[in-house]
Amino acid sequence: MTYVITDPCIGTKDRSCVDVCPVDCIHDDGDEDQILYIDPDECIDCGACEPECPVNAIFPEDSLPTESAAFTELNARWFKDKASARASVDQLKPPA
Repeated sequence: MTYVITDPCIGTKDRSCVDVCPVDCIHDDGDEDQILYIDPDECIDCGACEPECPVNAIFPEDSLPTESAAFTELNARWFKDKASARASVDQLKPPA
């Protein structure tokens, strides 16, 4: 199992979760990304990131809200195809 970052992170990207991750599995490419991503292959399921997120965007994979289920695949996809993941986030971005 892994933790998953969901849509409340879009446009926020508070890095508190990054600071507490013991294995550095939370990534982005700076201004190119509107959201942070958890690498499912690196995540050790420690849960340290979840309480640090000020917008409640991080969930254990098995506790994801139904409406956020697509973010499991989206987080994993970013590590294989960043452009595709970014395009999906652009479509999910809440209106300004």
